[in-house]
Amino acid sequence: MPKSTIFEYKGDAQTVTWDRRLCIHVGECGRAKGDLFETGRDPWCDPNLSNQDRVAEIVARCPTGALAVKDASGTLQTEPVPARNEIHVSNDGPLYVSGDLTVDGASSDMHSVERRAALCRCGASKNKPFCDNSHREINFQDAGAVGDTGLPEIESNGPLTIKRIPNGPLEVSGNFTLRAGSGRDAWSGRKAYLCRCGQSANKPFCDGAHKDAGFKAD
Repeated sequence: MPKSTIFEYKGDAQTVTWDRRLCIHVGECGRAKGDLFETGRDPWCDPNLSNQDRVAEIVARCPTGALAVKDASGTLQTEPVPARNEIHVSNDGPLYVSGDLTVDGASSDMHSVERRAALCRCGASKNKPFCDNSHREINFQDAGAVGDTGLPEIESNGPLTIKRIPNGPLEVSGNFTLRAGSGRDAWSGRKAYLCRCGQSANKPFCDGAHKDAGFKAD
């Protein structure tokens, strides 16, 4: 039988779920103050050790969508839509996306990627379109600088669709802002093609380098 990918940590009022397919161990949960998560403890997550609002707030910090919360009846708690759609081009790492998301390639049980996800931009992930930390193995290096500025003024919310172009970039459609690796709001627009082969000379944007690189991905 295939190994389970989603683990549940039950409390009296809430259950926290953890999806190992999406987790890249950023540590936002483990470093949060309080006793909800504690590395080395069994179980490492105990919802009874934190109040309900605090549980939801800490879970929502996870930038990959690996964590979610269910109420006492087992119903998934719907997270509020973020105030704006945003893509952070992280230093030597993935694209951290947050907003009102539809991510092409997400499984139906990856509930939290409707709000937040970490998407591969090095080209090496075995879990595309999601990051699996392969950028570390291949020593991917890009500090996340963004040269273009896009449109001067746009709305910042609404649906954001991320589509995989076969053997090519990610097509992002909807209102969104790109944040540079430095944290700067760098670009705003309604459509962009973002590199996911790791070879573009104009990262985070696609420049067609995937063709010469022979990049293959759904």
